[in-house]
Amino acid sequence: MIRLLVAMVFACVGAVAQAETMRLAVTTSFHNSGLSDVLLPAIERDTGLEVQLLVVGTGQAIRLGEAGDVDAILVHSRAAEDAFVANGFGTHRREIMYNDFVLVGPREDPAGISASESAVVALERIASTRVPFVSRGDDSGTHKMELSLWAASDASIDEGWYREVGAGMGAALNTAAGLGAYILSDRASWLNFGNKDGMELLYSGDPVLFNQYAYLPVSAARHAHVKADAAATLEDWLTSATAQALIDDYRIAGEQLFVFNAQPRDE
Repeated sequence: MIRLLVAMVFACVGAVAQAETMRLAVTTSFHNSGLSDVLLPAIERDTGLEVQLLVVGTGQAIRLGEAGDVDAILVHSRAAEDAFVANGFGTHRREIMYNDFVLVGPREDPAGISASESAVVALERIASTRVPFVSRGDDSGTHKMELSLWAASDASIDEGWYREVGAGMGAALNTAAGLGAYILSDRASWLNFGNKDGMELLYSGDPVLFNQYAYLPVSAARHAHVKADAAATLEDWLTSATAQALIDDYRIAGEQLFVFNAQPRDE
């Protein structure tokens, strides 16, 4: 009996020792979609890996990676991702899935953006009518996309109608709903947003609004404490057939939120 108990204790200790944790910085838009609640239990079940999320904007996620405070990042801003790898902070960039950005606003659409021929024209109509527009203002991937659209426009921005909130996607959407304002959102966050009363998706479909999410392991050559093996295990899972099925099948109100597009690793 004693031998059996000792064996059971060692078995339990061994199981605990095998459990591993890693830190992953993800965007608020990814987290707000609800997809992480689907993926994390499956990751732990299949790999034994406990993934601890740090939910921040893309800019902050990249800074966490640069400082070695996380083992990998999952973000959506291609220029910033390329710079992260080029500067030696990340080992490589691996595309995982995509969706798109959309323009949301008051159902009555006072700026008439739903008839716009492009996302830039939609923003110009908002600026010309001076209807309130809420910007995340947080250096996130969504904020970076928004700024690139304004830069491509002929609009002049001023504080009379343009409101920066310095917050994540959910909080920014709540602010827009409260003000009856327009806002740029990723489709997944909008579909999972619970306070839609009076708000509607008014413009989408411009190819420039394509929204790619990518996984970037932090370089162990730059930060020796980084859990490179765990990051590799997570990458293998995120690009697997199991992940593809969970990502492609994730829906809200019958609408697909993300499309898996991970490619085999280049050897």
